[in-house]
Amino acid sequence: QVQLVESGGGLVQPGGSLRLSCATSKKIFTFISMSWYRQAPGQQRELVASMTGGGTTIYASSVRGRFALSTDGAENTLYLDLNTLKPADTAIYYCKTRDSEMDYWGQGTQVTVSS
Repeated sequence: QVQLVESGGGLVQPGGSLRLSCATSKKIFTFISMSWYRQAPGQQRELVASMTGGGTTIYASSVRGRFALSTDGAENTLYLDLNTLKPADTAIYYCKTRDSEMDYWGQGTQVTVSS
């Protein structure tokens, strides 16, 4: 069973930055895709950013230019850098990976953007 553990969330002021981490129990290169999702209170979970095994990365229009997805193969960790944060970015952020068999989700980490 693949395990994903997120960290790095917290309270930040508008305009601030955070780095979210997602440590995986499986080698990153074995995944077909690696993604970050978020879910705000009362809202559906939405895709924030996704990277395929070939290295192509896509971003939601609401975060493009402010967020950046990256990986560290040596550490088997997925990152999401959040910059120029807005109150609308407040949500629980989840990482998700997919291999040839199934999808795997982390437990989520809370990001709150407030002054």
